[in-house]
Amino acid sequence: MGRRLQSGVAFMKQRRMGLNDLIQKIATNSYACKHSDVQSILNISQPSEPELNNSNPSPPASPSQQINLGPSSNPHAKPLDFQFLKVIGKGSFGKVLLARHKTEEHFYAVKVLQKKAILKKKEEKHIMSERNVLLKNVKHPFLVGLHYSFQTADKLYFVLDYINGGELFYHLQRERCFLEPRARFYAAEIASALGYLHSLNIVYRDLKPENILLDSQGHIVLTDFGLCKENIEPNGTTSTFCGTPEYLAPEVLHKQPYDRTVDWWCLGAVLYEMLYGLPPFYSRNTAEMYDNILNKPLQLKPNITNSARHLLEGLLQKDRTKRLGAKNDFVEIKHHIFFSPINWDDLISKKLTPPFNPNVSGPNDLQHFDPEFTEEPVPNSIGQSPDSILITASVKEAAEAFLGFSYAPPVDSFL
Repeated sequence: MGRRLQSGVAFMKQRRMGLNDLIQKIATNSYACKHSDVQSILNISQPSEPELNNSNPSPPASPSQQINLGPSSNPHAKPLDFQFLKVIGKGSFGKVLLARHKTEEHFYAVKVLQKKAILKKKEEKHIMSERNVLLKNVKHPFLVGLHYSFQTADKLYFVLDYINGGELFYHLQRERCFLEPRARFYAAEIASALGYLHSLNIVYRDLKPENILLDSQGHIVLTDFGLCKENIEPNGTTSTFCGTPEYLAPEVLHKQPYDRTVDWWCLGAVLYEMLYGLPPFYSRNTAEMYDNILNKPLQLKPNITNSARHLLEGLLQKDRTKRLGAKNDFVEIKHHIFFSPINWDDLISKKLTPPFNPNVSGPNDLQHFDPEFTEEPVPNSIGQSPDSILITASVKEAAEAFLGFSYAPPVDSFL
């Protein structure tokens, strides 16, 4: 039975390979592409704007296979440039891996996303938003830096700063809650990063402990810009329903228009969790938690200072027009009495000593990453050239996948 199964798998792979070759030949034959029947199968569209060339050692891509990665794109980069060492994070569309550049011998966090998964969920805008926000972060010390991005027929690769002090969430879970001086330090660095994004008319929208990393010295680094909303003017609003349940502001739950004050609500939620160990209004029952966020008054136990209490009441104000930050944005947060011990110039220059040192010995020190990630094997497909990836057996599925910037890899090589 096992041998028959193995021969069946081999047969399917052979069929996939043959089908893959056929589609590649059709796609690269300009005369064949003009034939109406071929166009109806592959539906190869002309580009609406000049697309970037991609010099990966793969078959020439049709225009519809390319995503314009803009100025971040490095047309000479390819997966084989990197040695992919460990999985250090996972998301909806792929994984984040610790990778060493083979010639530079420099370590990076490389975020690898499946184009097919992105297209299936119609998330292209979020991914492009992430790239655009990463590009705009030119100088801020508390936002992750993008070195460059590149793509293959089926994947997008973001080459990012490698940050290995661990998620704030990871440290919070281990210690349950933080003392006020430590929570103040983190909240100040987070507020500084949010204020910078707001100055670029970007609303972050998805602030939560999992998106807040510590670097090797213990400073904050905000990551994951997939839910950022660009071009929100100081008084502008948007109404997309998104974010993480525990941290959703009332106006987002109400599906009302919201603005940059949504980030100050999230800062309040994260600060509350740092001080108390759980998000405000938390319930295991999501419907009950939503009801709490919308209707339950904020309750603060008496084990925090008056200034912390006053700040949380200001940030977790259900009416966004009365929320701290509604009038003068970051300036209001910066001048709040809770932050009076903070010298903001020293903070932005990283002259303040972090309250906690992750004590990492080097890039290979993965003690602060969840073993759930690091013990997972690195998929072979991540470091392969696209010409070695096969397509699925169904012609219809293969044609759709080809349209979706790529031919689909087999199920066993999916991220």
